[in-house]
Amino acid sequence: MNPLPEPVEKYLKKYSTGNWKLESRFKNKFDNVIVVPVIAEYNNLRKLLTSLLKNDNKHFKRTAIIIVVNNLPDSSDEVKNDNSETLIFLKTLRSNPNRDESLGVQFGKSDLSIGFIDASSTDLELPKKIGGVGLARKIGMDETLKIFDYSSPAKKIIICLDADCSVVSNYLTAVVDEFNSRNLSGAVVNFEHKIEEDSATTPAIICYEIFQRYYVLGLKYANSPFAFHTIGSTMLCDYESYIKVEGMNKKKAAEDFYFLEKLAKNLRVENITSTIVYPSSRSSWRVPFGTGQRVERFLSDKQNEYLLYNPLTFDILKKWLEVFNSDRPKTSNEYLASAKNIHTELCNFLTEQNFSNDWNKILSNSKTLEQLSKQKQKWFDGFRTLKLIHYLRDKAFPQIDMFEALNGIFKRVGINEDFFWFEKSIPNLDVQKKYLKLLRELT
Repeated sequence: MNPLPEPVEKYLKKYSTGNWKLESRFKNKFDNVIVVPVIAEYNNLRKLLTSLLKNDNKHFKRTAIIIVVNNLPDSSDEVKNDNSETLIFLKTLRSNPNRDESLGVQFGKSDLSIGFIDASSTDLELPKKIGGVGLARKIGMDETLKIFDYSSPAKKIIICLDADCSVVSNYLTAVVDEFNSRNLSGAVVNFEHKIEEDSATTPAIICYEIFQRYYVLGLKYANSPFAFHTIGSTMLCDYESYIKVEGMNKKKAAEDFYFLEKLAKNLRVENITSTIVYPSSRSSWRVPFGTGQRVERFLSDKQNEYLLYNPLTFDILKKWLEVFNSDRPKTSNEYLASAKNIHTELCNFLTEQNFSNDWNKILSNSKTLEQLSKQKQKWFDGFRTLKLIHYLRDKAFPQIDMFEALNGIFKRVGINEDFFWFEKSIPNLDVQKKYLKLLRELT
């Protein structure tokens, strides 16, 4: 067996978590590994695998799937029973890949390899304190490092999907080809929630995806380096980048946001728009926020969901980034004076964030302009960007009507359409779908 590269060995020794075992019958090493965390997703997992098997087989021989079946010791019997059923299904595929005909395309007739990690059965469950989607992803993503073919010249790509998503038929080809031809280090794949007709969740998912894409368009308008979507089932990186950022975090929620932010602090996160991932549009108990929680909140009618950040907050962000990212470094007092000229609350926010002390340390520790530029991006990162938007929302610019905000941001990027809605009422779903279509084209 060929030894792992030294950086991989060092990473696994320092950051790898637990003693969970990959169960597989892999006969070779791989260039691409798809990692899927699974908790109570027996039916949805089969749908995901079906969509993957319908892909062109161009890269199947060089691609493996790792399924991480997981739960906590105190998870419900319903969750544990579903996971048990999933494990039986996966063991069947491992031992006799021709047997499961319900997938539509049998694994035995495919060159795609599949393995799984049992983090669900008794004594193998995730620890209650840190167990969740972050740790489940991390276990699978760390395992990819052991099965890559490091002798191959191709990129070694870690591909994240979720058990409740599906992909289009060119997904794997587009991801692998673009990652290699563009020499990418980190990326997110284009996504769309499926909009079903006459479904109770349809208004909820349209509203939520508009919210997601509006925020990214606002960041894009402001020239933020964090203008990308942070959805777990769209994340990609190569193994070098994964090691560089010290791997996946163990967060129970928003693990995707923090992982992509960490990547963006160290390299450029690109977009792959030539294919599509379809995340789930359902309500869900699995994480305390995100798509499932927002759909559930919309359906419960607890608050007005048709509100967005005031576009003026993105104007302030844009002006601040122009000042902060200019080539000539300034003193902390000069930056704060510039911030006050942009808006008093921007200056107040920076003061509350201990900007002066942090910036003085950055200045003293940075030897070159390149180092200084990297430190700027690390200090004013994606999380601090979001905190600024929330601060301005709370202190100066409360949220406004969704469609007034959309008209405002579209005006700022030079777009005006006949269907734009200027009434006080909420437009019908056909109009909302037109807004969403435009946002999808821009983000």
